[in-house]
Order: sequence, then structure tokens, then C-alpha cells
Amino acid sequence: MQFRTILTSIALAGLLGGVTTTILAAAPAANPADEVVLEMAQAFKKGQSKRLSELLPLTRGHVLEPWAAYWELRSRLESASAQEISTFLRRYPDTYQEDRLRNDWLLLLGQRRDWNQFVQVAPSYRMKDDREVRCYTLAMEHILGGVDMSHEVKDQWYAQKNAGDGCTLAAQAHFDNQQLTPADIWRKARLSLEARQIKATQQAVDMVAPQADAALTSLLVKPEKYLSKTTPRSLRNDQELAVLALIRLAETDPEGAAQLLGHRWAAQLDAQQRAWAWGAIGKQAAQRLAPNALGFFANANAADLSDEHLTWYARAALRANQWPRVLSSIAAMSPATAAEPTWVYWRARGLLTLTQNNAAQQEARTLLQSIAGVRGFYELLAQEELGLPITPPPQPEPLTATEKEAARTNPGLQRALAAIQLGLRSEGVREWNYATNMHQAGGMSDRELLAAADLACEHEVWDRCINTSERTKRVVDLKQRFPMPHKQAVLERTRNIGLDPAYVYGLIRQESRFVMDAQSGVGAAGLMQVMPATARWTAKKIGLTGFTPQQLSERDTNIAIGTGYLKLVLDDFAGSMPMAAAAYNAGPGRPRNWRGQSGGPVMEAAIWAENVPFNETRDYVKKVLANTTIYAAMISGKTQSLKARLGQIGPQDATVTAHQELP
Repeated sequence: MQFRTILTSIALAGLLGGVTTTILAAAPAANPADEVVLEMAQAFKKGQSKRLSELLPLTRGHVLEPWAAYWELRSRLESASAQEISTFLRRYPDTYQEDRLRNDWLLLLGQRRDWNQFVQVAPSYRMKDDREVRCYTLAMEHILGGVDMSHEVKDQWYAQKNAGDGCTLAAQAHFDNQQLTPADIWRKARLSLEARQIKATQQAVDMVAPQADAALTSLLVKPEKYLSKTTPRSLRNDQELAVLALIRLAETDPEGAAQLLGHRWAAQLDAQQRAWAWGAIGKQAAQRLAPNALGFFANANAADLSDEHLTWYARAALRANQWPRVLSSIAAMSPATAAEPTWVYWRARGLLTLTQNNAAQQEARTLLQSIAGVRGFYELLAQEELGLPITPPPQPEPLTATEKEAARTNPGLQRALAAIQLGLRSEGVREWNYATNMHQAGGMSDRELLAAADLACEHEVWDRCINTSERTKRVVDLKQRFPMPHKQAVLERTRNIGLDPAYVYGLIRQESRFVMDAQSGVGAAGLMQVMPATARWTAKKIGLTGFTPQQLSERDTNIAIGTGYLKLVLDDFAGSMPMAAAAYNAGPGRPRNWRGQSGGPVMEAAIWAENVPFNETRDYVKKVLANTTIYAAMISGKTQSLKARLGQIGPQDATVTAHQELP
């Protein structure tokens, strides 16, 4: 395949009109106090406690004084007196900074096991979003009052992403009193290992089998050797260590793990242990899109599998067009997971596919009606499945002057905007989220959220505008949720190169939320989050001479290169929007592999997208296509079809050679 030049340097000059706009990471400080605040932000990141104390008096009266005071005290919290902390909490009442410091103080008190102070401070904690603080609270209630909180302890501990002192302490306390069983502890070890959280795995094993430290180290390093050389025994610890070794081996060699399980270990494990091991093996095979994944899952009783196993069981069954297994795997999921729009939709589709009786058909329609709307990918698909048009819903009643004024004068929102405008985006976002979500129990009402989103839109803080508006429960303002900044530049550019502007807007909304100076941890920059190497390659292909990566901060250059690359990728994937979106996020080589081998099945792109092995890319593809459909409805004013945009995906035509140059 030959790439054509999409845009010459002369055409680009015409597009830019001879002017480029450089977006700086931070606006110039308007006054000396602004400079002090910015210096304090840097000093806090560097741990310069003494410098923070020197600068703090210079921020008195500044709108961001609460932040300055928080940084100063937080930097020396471990040596601060209880009186200093109380003084801070009284000086900045009802602020994010007050509750954030309380959060930090509770964590420190928990680490110190200072339950007398902890019990005094905890009732005033408003955010309630820190899992460690909650676990310390559970531990404290158990230690001081003997309260059995084992059910919530398990929920919190199992959901914890990394090793943590608070949840481990709460679990240990309940285990010591036999309110958690060895099976509960081993389950945590399995979950942690499947999530590749080695430290958390070690913590759990140390709790239930401290003598197994050497064996655990061995199986983590060389699981195949451990499984091959260890004599199988029907002792609980030996069985559980074997399950961990099988989980570990399945990460790199599902087939090898299956061989060792089937021929050497199956007879020594109980039914639940065998099921979990087969589930872990099946999940890894499913993530490789291997056809034998369903065979591995079939060896297990679905009721003994984790939700993570079951979601991959359902995905593998969808890919293989095995609808009975789709339904059985969804039926075995926990109520919370089964209630997610993803599995509500596929359950309904399964019922529609397999059953013709009126009761089942009505159940399917009821399921679809429960999620149908414009809030997401499966909600849109449910809308179409019901034969309802995808059109913009009516706008909410206009905000009143009083509602707008309440948002404008909200102290938390004021500080958030001031921080963002000064270049302290992370601090501003946290303050904004606290003001809208946590400052009052249950967060802001729908009308308050609309007013806050409107304020963010007015200040062109598009990410807060979108995210705040998305939190409304009973009303939907699509103009807030799907804004179209830089409209003239995007429409002109897409028209010139033959690209759907709705697709570009759908991608930008997911990539950067229209934050001009967005920078990812791996170096992707600007509105369309283009990597420097990709940008240099694309600049040559579109005829943009003299390009340097620094120009990615320029709006029009970023749009020109981002859309140019997207167009090249879309052409290379024969116009498939889902595959091009996956390529934009994960690189073009991966979606080529994910489409399957020659002779493999052709499937709905929704099934293909649901089987994308990477969580981030799977979520990205679905959101970009849903965004695109909404933007198309808004731009055209006409009903749209997400299904039509998705199409079908199967193995690549053997007569077509993929362009391997694409970075």
C-alpha cells in the first residue's frame, strides 16, 4: 500500500493562516504572591519543608492560601503536634485542604496504632474515599470494640489494588479471631497474584502460612520447576501454593499450566481449587484470543470462578458464538458485575438469540430498556437494539441566574479555577472534584452539577465541564458533555483530508478532554496526544517540513499531525473505525494480531472490541466510538447508528498487505 501525501507544507501554512498558538504549561504569574504559590508547589514536591515555612507568610490572603498552608504542614506532618493540626483544621474549615489533611492525619494515626486520637478525628472525615482510612476504621472498631466487620473487611481488602497496612491490619485482626478463614486469606493471595501484586500476595501468604516463604519465592521465580519437582500432597498449604504456581505459570504459558494441572495436580486439589486454576488458565488463554480458552473454562464449575475469570469466559464465548456459555457465565457473576451495562446488554442479546418464547423476549427487552440511552457504548447499542433512534435528547431547562451565581461564588470551585489557571492543574482538579462530589453528602444535585459544569465551560476548562456534567443522574446536557472547542479548525482540517469530524472529536474527547497542554506519562502531547516519534513520522508523510516535537503544543499543528496520522491508520485498516481507534491507542501491530488468523471468524465489531486484551484499549475503543456517534448526531442533527460505525471485523484479506511502516 502506498501512502498519499495528505497535506503539503503550503496547505498547512494556509490552514494555520501564518499564525501558530503556543500553549504554555502555566500562565504567567499575575502578581508576586502567585509566584510564591508556584514556588511552594515545587518546594512541596521536593520535600523542602524549611523553604515552605519561610514562604508561607507571603501567601496570607491569597485565594490559594489554603493550599500553601496545607503543603507547609503536610511536609512536616510526622513531627507536627496535635495542636498544630487542630489549629489548621479550625483555620480552614469546610475546605478540601482541611479534609485532605484530616485524611493524611488519620493514615498516620492508623500507622501508629494511636486509636485514641483516631476515634476522635474519624467522625469528622468527609471525603470517605480512602480505602486505607476505611480499613483502619474497621481495624479500630474491631480492636477497641470487638465488632465483627469481616464482611466489609473482605470487600475492602480484596478490592485493594496494592499492598497496604490498613486493610492488612484489619484482615489480620479478624483472622486472629477466626472471623476470617484460611480460605478467605488464600483467596486474597490468588486475587493479588492474578493482578500481579506480588507484595500483596506475600502479605496474604505470610498471614496464613508464614512457614511457606521459601516455597512462595520459589514458585514466583520458577513456577514450572516448582510444579514439576514438588511432590503433590493433599495438605491445604501445599494445595494453595500449587494453585498460586499454576496462576503464575499461566501468565506466560497457559498450555503448559494446563498440562501440569491436568496430569499432575488435579487429583490433589479440591473442586474449588481446580476450578480457580482452570479459570486463571482460561483467562490467560482468552486474553491471547486462543481458541482453546473455552475448553479450559469448561473444566471448571462456573460458580467457583472469580468475576475476572467469568468476564473473560463470557468474552471467549462471544468470540466463539457460543451463546449458551455467554448466558451461563453471566449468570454466575456477582450481582454487581452482572448489573454492569456490558453484561446486561450481552445477556439480553443472548436471550434474543437463543429463545423465541414471549417471556424470554420480554425479559430481553426489559433488560435493554434498563440501560438504553446516550450515556455510553452499550447504552447506545441497547437503544438501537430496541429500534429507538440515536438523537440528541432535549436540553435541560436553562440555568437560572441564581444557580449560576451559586456556582460562581462557590469557594471550592473558585480555588479550583484559580489553581488551574495558575498552572496547578492537579491541585485544581482535586479541589474541583471534592467541591462537586464530596463536600456535601452525596455530592451536588443535578442542577448544581449543571451550574458547575457551565462555569467550567465558560472558563474553557473542558475536562471539568465534561466530567462534572457526566455525573448528573436524571438530566443530560449533551452540549456540556460533548463540547466542540476549536470547531472551525477541526471542521476545516477534516474536510480537507476526508475525515469524519465526529470521529476526530470523539477521539480528542477521550484522549485529552480538550486540555491543550495535556501530557501523558509516556510523552504523548497536546489535544490529540501524539507521541514525538509518531509526530515526526507523520510530519514527513503529510509534507510538513521543519517540524519539531515542541510544536505539538501548538493547537493547529497538533490537530494537523493527529488527524493526519489518524487518517493514515484508518486507510490502512480499510476504514474500520474500531480498529483504527485501537491502533491509535495501542499501536497498529496489536489490532492486526487481534483480528485473528486467516480462516478465523468474522464477528460484530462490538464483540471484537469487548475481546481486546488490554483493559485500557478496550475501554478506549468503546468510548471513542460512542463519542463519535453522539458527536455525529449533534453535528448533523440527524439520527445515527453506532452499529453501522462498528461494522464487522475478521481476519485480514490475505491478498492485502498491511503497511508495516505505521509507528
